[in-house]
Amino acid sequence: MKAFASTVIGLLAIAISINAAGGAQCGPFGDAPAEVNHGGYASFVSSHNPICFGGTVLGPWTDSDGTQRNACLYTPAGASKENPLPLIIFLHGSIATADSIRLTGLFTLIDKADLGGQKPGFILLAPEGRYTSHFYPGLDSNGLGWDNWYRQLNPAGDVTIAGTVYHENQDAAAIDHFVNENVASGKVDRNRIYVMGWSNGAAMAMLYALNRPWIAAGAVYSAPDPFGAFNDPCAQTPVATAPNSVAQLQVFNPHVPLIHVRNSCDIGGICPNGNRFAKQMSILGDSIEDIILGPLDKQVSSCDDACGSDENGDGQVTSVGSLRGAAHHLRWPSDWNRSMLAFLKEHPLRSVAPRP
Repeated sequence: MKAFASTVIGLLAIAISINAAGGAQCGPFGDAPAEVNHGGYASFVSSHNPICFGGTVLGPWTDSDGTQRNACLYTPAGASKENPLPLIIFLHGSIATADSIRLTGLFTLIDKADLGGQKPGFILLAPEGRYTSHFYPGLDSNGLGWDNWYRQLNPAGDVTIAGTVYHENQDAAAIDHFVNENVASGKVDRNRIYVMGWSNGAAMAMLYALNRPWIAAGAVYSAPDPFGAFNDPCAQTPVATAPNSVAQLQVFNPHVPLIHVRNSCDIGGICPNGNRFAKQMSILGDSIEDIILGPLDKQVSSCDDACGSDENGDGQVTSVGSLRGAAHHLRWPSDWNRSMLAFLKEHPLRSVAPRP
């Protein structure tokens, strides 16, 4: 309660500011909530329902904005109330769907991988995002994905600051709903709820993990920095205490263990952007396990400058670097699945945290 009170007091001191570089109105949670686009091509995508090959379709569940949300669920036969299993939440990349989980190979391991439960196996939950505006360049400026730019992920839900109500991030609320639905089944080991993600889904996964005390650990691939990348006009610095300006954002699970697997040559120069995120995590007090992959997915020590060197991800990239970066980004490093899952296994919660 004291921590929450100090957060409110700190936020009350923050006035809405104007970002001089972009002329955008930035608030205590970064950008305004993403705009849902229901027109044209979006009318098809926004009404898309995942097929969930080999799994179960969950939903539709209607969020507070009136958008119907769905998820895919893959449950091994051995899951039961007598044998609760770890839960992995997987967030797909932008312009992809929940069915892209099939490209990772993770669903083939749900009855085999040892994540520290009483028996091998884990439950795999893949929520689907919304078709919204993104602060990404080019084709990805609108697409199916996750809003990691409006960073109101307070575990308490809606927050009122100086008379203005800031509603909870709709995507975080949808993830919460499907997680709670699964936990209520009694089949989930509540000490081992993890989050994974790819690209834009990886950014959202890290932001979600950093704000949900019941998330034990996270493992992601090829993530832009969720606190600032590309043409985001309202970048913020994560802090573990009450912020002193809109340039800072308090996170509520700052010491969550994270592993970020990324490419030395990646799309849009996000390898150096990942370097900045790793520095931010170190300042928070814990170091992120940062894995940079070079040729043949072998670990290397640094980014390839031909594929971008700017920490915001908007620097010059050679034409060859652009092609190589896109090719690397669009495929999941399945050879690293067992390493990522082993990292999750090593980091259960020490005690069960309450959920909303």
